[in-house]
Amino acid sequence: MTLFNAGNTRFAATLLTSSLILSAFSFNASATSPAHPSGLNQNMINAQMFTTADYSSTKETKMYPAPKEGQVQHILTLPKLDNEADYMVEIQIGQTKMVDCNKHGLSGGLKQQTVKGWGYNYYQVDSISEGPSTMMACFDEAKTEKFLPIRDDLMLKYDSRLPKVFYLPENTQIRYRVWKVESAFSYSGNTTK
Repeated sequence: MTLFNAGNTRFAATLLTSSLILSAFSFNASATSPAHPSGLNQNMINAQMFTTADYSSTKETKMYPAPKEGQVQHILTLPKLDNEADYMVEIQIGQTKMVDCNKHGLSGGLKQQTVKGWGYNYYQVDSISEGPSTMMACFDEAKTEKFLPIRDDLMLKYDSRLPKVFYLPENTQIRYRVWKVESAFSYSGNTTK
């Protein structure tokens, strides 16, 4: 006799549903900003932007190249945290545009570069163009302002020792958030004894 015969279909469905719900809640991670020393949940990441006209290097960023004409250098400085290994920084690069009811996207290639002689990484997008879009009929002709990211998302380990440096076309933004792990590792397979 099997557990899943015709008389036990209700039991099998309940078992399947409860196991799916349990597995959905077994991974815990949340996007959060680091706690501000004041105790308030304020954004502590410092974001700066420089063009060729207003570029100035600092002690922390002097090794990175100056932005070229048509580029903007974006610098994210992360505060020092306890247990930085428990945090990640999610980066989305895109532009804010007026869009209709269709789903819109942007195209652009994110490249990781290295500062010669230093070994520090920075990221660069040379150009961003209109990407794929759905073609639904929009009967409500009102447009709304929306951030449209390029397809390349970036997840970086949280490391406050070096700034995160990006070179992007003008009129491009970086959207970022900090993720914090809130659960311990789970293991698959047998553990050795």
